[in-house]
Amino acid sequence: MVETEFIEAIAQSMCFLSLTAFIFIATFSRNEKMELIAQNFIMFSLIVTAVILWWLSSAGGELWGSNYLPKPLSVLCLVVAIAARMNIKGQNVSFGANPHSIGRKEEE
Repeated sequence: MVETEFIEAIAQSMCFLSLTAFIFIATFSRNEKMELIAQNFIMFSLIVTAVILWWLSSAGGELWGSNYLPKPLSVLCLVVAIAARMNIKGQNVSFGANPHSIGRKEEE
């Protein structure tokens, strides 16, 4: 059986890797192919992170001193993984006021 400290270290490393890739998504979005690769990588890494977090919880381990935290974080990872694959390309999904077009409408 694998020690829980080792699983915790893997979980934290995967969280760091996923977060770092998510931070640089704007840089990757300059090229459509790179953006697609980055989205797939983020999705895959978040799914792996969710599985590792669930494994950590099942093994009785703790994440940052809490034995409750791994399961909700694993569900959150799955939600963000689904959102990472959404490619809205500047489409208005909120149907609210666009701050960039407010000034233009007043000028017209």
